[in-house]
Amino acid sequence: MTVNEVNEVLIHAYAYCGFPRSLRAIQTFMQVIEERKSMGIKDVEGRESLCYRGSVGVDMSGDGIFWRKYRVRLLLSLKPDMRYLAPTIERFLKEHLFADLFERDLLTYRERELATVSVLAGVGGVEPMAYGHMSICLHLGITPEQLTALLNIVEINLGKKSSDPLRDVLGQLTDKK
Repeated sequence: MTVNEVNEVLIHAYAYCGFPRSLRAIQTFMQVIEERKSMGIKDVEGRESLCYRGSVGVDMSGDGIFWRKYRVRLLLSLKPDMRYLAPTIERFLKEHLFADLFERDLLTYRERELATVSVLAGVGGVEPMAYGHMSICLHLGITPEQLTALLNIVEINLGKKSSDPLRDVLGQLTDKK
């Protein structure tokens, strides 16, 4: 990944793990880049995110239409008590999470979903959200084997406590087929 792609993942992560963790990850990444520079390593910066997908025209026959339909389904599936108790969350989902984050053009939807699943594994205790995002991964063509490989990386770095609940979720999803 380029430096800007890693930064984009860390920006995307705040929606799932919070600003403090995301900001700390960005600070740590900046330190790593500086250390690598001091060792003479030149990392590829890559392009910056220039626009939102919607502003450049999205092919509505592929992933674009899937995401727009997904947004509507998600918003319609919010329990009425949640909308009445915290109506602001519905606005945040519509305006910010989907319109701002998911429509940025630097990462694909697949890359964003893989990043989301990895962040959710680290957060823990959010299996219903992981179920939804892993379902989307499968819909976007990410294979169960690829998700298992991701969970293997999670296990190596965070332990079974983080990987096993999501392995159970993946088992539920693949048992349905």
